Amino acid sequence: MTRPTNSAARRAADIRARPRRGWRRVTAWLGLNPAARRADAQAALWELGAAGETATAGLLAPLTGQGWTVRHDRRLPGRRFNLDHVLVAPDGTVIVLDTKTWHRGRPTRLVGGRVCCGVQDRHEQVEKLVGYAAAVEAALGPGVAVLPLLVVHGSPVDGGELAVWVAGRVEPVFVMGSARLVPRLVGGVLVRDPRRAVRVAAAVDGVLLPYV
Repeated sequence: MTRPTNSAARRAADIRARPRRGWRRVTAWLGLNPAARRADAQAALWELGAAGETATAGLLAPLTGQGWTVRHDRRLPGRRFNLDHVLVAPDGTVIVLDTKTWHRGRPTRLVGGRVCCGVQDRHEQVEKLVGYAAAVEAALGPGVAVLPLLVVHGSPVDGGELAVWVAGRVEPVFVMGSARLVPRLVGGVLVRDPRRAVRVAAAVDGVLLPYV
């Protein structure tokens, strides 16, 4: 298993550093740098996301002893998005897993078929994940199924998990709380095909590069 490089944490550090370069470091220390205050607020969101990705990586770590391949912080060449986690199941299925850390005091639920955290509509984030999975599937070529999956930290998910329908997709996308993640992954493997899993994992490593 590759260790998480946590690009979100690096992004947070860069955001904090930018308005503090040169003499602006002194004004930030004195509390006279509004740009630094804004950057700190933005960086805090990235750091929250980084903590969620690290927590997800910890949940996934035991799977590597059960025939799973687990990769973190991957990218498709020529594309700007990064993939938090990419898994190859023991049957050769590829899973693109996105980690979100949403407000602990607001439930994640379906409202009119759309994913919402409290009153905030988050459905677009599920739609983006579907697009990422489709791009990976196209890059890997025929015969490899790529499934999108989203895990939420912080916010309680109604019923533990949601089956979410996204336009253009014939199967639902599962959005779940962290406690459901590993049982959902393990329970989805009905057969084991170690040779195929090794071949698919090699293809994934050939197509997806570390996000640096």
